[in-house]
Amino acid sequence: MINPTAAMLVIGDEILSGRTQDTNTHHLAGELTAHGIDLLEVRVVPDDTGAIIAAVQYLAERHSHLFTSGGIGPTHDDITADAVAAAFGTPIGVRDDARALLVAHYAKSGGKLNKARLRMARIPEGASLIENPVSTAPGFSLKNVHVLAGVPMVFKAMLASLLPTLSGGTPLISQTLRLMWPEGTIAKPLAKLAAQFPEVSFGSYPFYDNGNYGTNIVGRSKEAAMLEAAMTKLEAKFPPETT
Repeated sequence: MINPTAAMLVIGDEILSGRTQDTNTHHLAGELTAHGIDLLEVRVVPDDTGAIIAAVQYLAERHSHLFTSGGIGPTHDDITADAVAAAFGTPIGVRDDARALLVAHYAKSGGKLNKARLRMARIPEGASLIENPVSTAPGFSLKNVHVLAGVPMVFKAMLASLLPTLSGGTPLISQTLRLMWPEGTIAKPLAKLAAQFPEVSFGSYPFYDNGNYGTNIVGRSKEAAMLEAAMTKLEAKFPPETT
């Protein structure tokens, strides 16, 4: 079975300027891996309608799912919803179900549903809402594009609401060996091992610790037995650090 694929589109000038660190991609990657959806591409774009439209059209066409983060709040620079609607040529406006959620939320909190906050109820025609248990204002899914908030706590909550509704494949599992051998020494044997186990992908990550060079080897596969066999063979050839 071939897993569904995904891309991530991070939207915001604050990410590109270095003012804000993106943690949503890291969280999404882990959750998708566990769900059996392969995250294959990540792109970051500014708060620019044309850039968002172009990225949405490109990525949505090439992957089973596209997840976006950022730009769905109440301020003038929150343009993601409009850009996603434009990418598909879909009308957008304040929708009754989204408005009702906000009305109930602000009635309970004692806040006022002003014109700015009502922007968060603007949903493209035909989209389904993504629940937001943190701050109520919903995200939405339009075709294969899932539009989530940029605030990490809200992003995580929205993703938790959304993922159970998406079909996944076989989760990718991994094992790590910490080898006190330099990367150059293990490169050739590791290449041979990779050829012997095509079902397993290997990552090599060098480190320097207390004056010694070492390498973390990470094996990843959907086949547990193959992964175990490959990593056992590697460990036998290069015994890991013992404590």
